[in-house]
Amino acid sequence: MNLSDPAVYLSLLVFLPALGGLVLAVLPRFSDDAYKLITLGVTIVTFMLSLGLFVQGNEVNFQAGVAEMQNLFQVDWIPSFGIQYLMGIDGISFPLVVLTTFLCVVSMGASWGINKHVKAYCVLYLLLETGIIGVFLALDFFLFYVFWEVMLLPMYFLIGIWGGPRREYAAIKFFLYTLLGSIGMLIAILMLYFNSDLRQLDPQQLVDSGIVAVAEGESASDAFEAWKSGETTLAKQFVAAESDDQPLHTFNILALQQMGQHTTLFNNEVFLGKSLQWWAFVLLFIGFVIKVPSVPLHTWLPDAHVEAPTPISMILAGILLKLGGYGIIRICYPICPEAAYDLAYVVCCIGVVSMVWGAFSALAQTDFKRMVAYSSVSHMGYVVLGFGVWSAVGGTGYDPQYWKMGVNGAMYQMIGHGISSAGMFFMVGIVYDRVHHRNLNEFGGLFAKMPIYSGFAVGIFFAGLGLPGLCGFIGEVLVVLSVWKYSILLAVISAAVVILTAGYILWAIQRVYLGAEYKGPHEEALTPITMRELCIAAPLMFFAVLFGIYPKCVLDYMQPSVDRQVEQLAALTEQFEPAAGNDDEAPLATLQLGQMAKLQGND
Repeated sequence: MNLSDPAVYLSLLVFLPALGGLVLAVLPRFSDDAYKLITLGVTIVTFMLSLGLFVQGNEVNFQAGVAEMQNLFQVDWIPSFGIQYLMGIDGISFPLVVLTTFLCVVSMGASWGINKHVKAYCVLYLLLETGIIGVFLALDFFLFYVFWEVMLLPMYFLIGIWGGPRREYAAIKFFLYTLLGSIGMLIAILMLYFNSDLRQLDPQQLVDSGIVAVAEGESASDAFEAWKSGETTLAKQFVAAESDDQPLHTFNILALQQMGQHTTLFNNEVFLGKSLQWWAFVLLFIGFVIKVPSVPLHTWLPDAHVEAPTPISMILAGILLKLGGYGIIRICYPICPEAAYDLAYVVCCIGVVSMVWGAFSALAQTDFKRMVAYSSVSHMGYVVLGFGVWSAVGGTGYDPQYWKMGVNGAMYQMIGHGISSAGMFFMVGIVYDRVHHRNLNEFGGLFAKMPIYSGFAVGIFFAGLGLPGLCGFIGEVLVVLSVWKYSILLAVISAAVVILTAGYILWAIQRVYLGAEYKGPHEEALTPITMRELCIAAPLMFFAVLFGIYPKCVLDYMQPSVDRQVEQLAALTEQFEPAAGNDDEAPLATLQLGQMAKLQGND
């Protein structure tokens, strides 16, 4: 096995957990602790593989400061439909992959309280990890969708079997909401696929799509001609499509991005005066925003969190919600930019409404875990808002700086929230395992009984609050600052949400950790934090502080890719603005003439 080969390394990173789950499934009967230790070992090795991308000198080392896709590879999978096993990693996916592998380790450490059907739990847990990492690395839309659906069943069973009293209801609700989004996503994928045509991309765009490889010092045109004369299946299909004057469809996400930004393939009107691109954006956005989740498609989340066991709540809040944000920045905006521009204010309003609604809902809760669940709705609203702030418009001279700040803030918020939300659910789980209730009004005085635990808990809750110096602050402040150039009203509202956040976090801390005495049942069970629990809380607290005081450690890897994408989209604004105002159709006509010229050249 050659680990210096990107195809081998990234494939191992994705499928090692599933392979570990398969081995567990066929093993003879062992003790429950043995199953847990094996699963923990697999997650640790997977985490080490993700850290291997940091190692200098490693041929698959992820280079900080590089905006382009790295370690890109493609292998024919179902060539008759243009489906490829296509993977790569850039500054958008890399931090999320490392976050996933880290949280899978600590969440498995939090799974020692699971004592029912442990073998099945471990197998499903590892399969879930494979699905999540696969989504972040897949660059073929068909492959992306397969991994997206792979996550659905393990999470359904992990909630439905190992959850609380209403676990079946919560699992079915999660399944139906996610399935609704998946159906819309599938329709959008097919719409884009059957309207795509690789022949419309020039050599440089084919290189940017990862279809044509360029040797050092070689021009894109020379590489394209050499590729066309090669023996690969796709090259033969490309030549045949040119000679027969037939479109060559593709599921390649990078190629679809090029088509969305540089051709009019997706601009044909299909329904109610709206273009295919517009409808594709709406369907994809709904599918992803269900996962975020945003108001009004958020109601599955509190039920799922309340009923899920603690480690699954950590995975759900820390990682699964980020899949929605990742889909928006990777797929919705770059593939459907004109629709994204038209609906930018709608996206921003959805983000702001989610922030306000989630914060007020959290204030109203008396269930400790449900309060944390609604806080996730509020905090993920910053992510949606940051993505939607298309401030590079005529009034700002098409300057993308504030939009860059918003998207980088949204990405950083996903990382920071991944740490703080997982930590908050773990802290709730520690006391629930002892006293078997979550009623905020029946706590109190935990600082006196569990001082070390309470110290970590307050620190992590302050990180969720967005206290300066902790991980929740950087993303939120970047998003709020970026909104000012887009809409002062939305900026004021989003800034005011910080007060609501401080309200429900501080009130929860007061009711649970402060006060003279504990008011609830099972007071004798409030024993100090164990070494296992400490080994989980300490790294979460460490990264909450590190990401708060040294954001450069994340931004160095993330920012180049984010800035490049924002600059590409901002450059299109000048073409969209006249069309949006119906004053001048010249930019769209220019794109159409360019596409006609390519067709004539192909003929």
